[in-house]
Amino acid sequence: MWESAITAYLHYLSFMLAFGALVIENQMLKKDINLAEAWTVVMADAIYGLSAITIVITGILRVIYFGKGADYYLNSSVFYIKVGIFILVSLLSLYPTFSFLSWIKNLRDNKPPHIELPKLQRLSWLIKGELIGLAFIPLFAALLARGIKLFLTLCSFLEKN
Repeated sequence: MWESAITAYLHYLSFMLAFGALVIENQMLKKDINLAEAWTVVMADAIYGLSAITIVITGILRVIYFGKGADYYLNSSVFYIKVGIFILVSLLSLYPTFSFLSWIKNLRDNKPPHIELPKLQRLSWLIKGELIGLAFIPLFAALLARGIKLFLTLCSFLEKN
């Protein structure tokens, strides 16, 4: 029972850390970013990446060992939507992560990155997209935990109207 509780705790904590790291990235990212702010963005992105990896590992453990059983999850469209959103968020994060990694050489030479406005806007929109996607994951987790079948619920709603 302890393993289940610790796995769930790490899953939730990692989700909160990932969300918080993205909020920090969003707040610190600006055109005239200084050296300290740039390092903060790079470190926040590293925390985000480690948190995302922990979310995946603990999520797999919860599906296979500590949840309602793999059949429960794998037979739920809500589960696939939730995982799909996570994959989409992960894909959206690739461009910002590679951009921030490209700053490290200059940061080590005590030079802040120069960010052109179009790139800044692209990074900002991608991070906001990640935040929006992450904000929907707990909704689908709550639906999944309660056994709500999204497709069947939608069909019965449409039949009544």
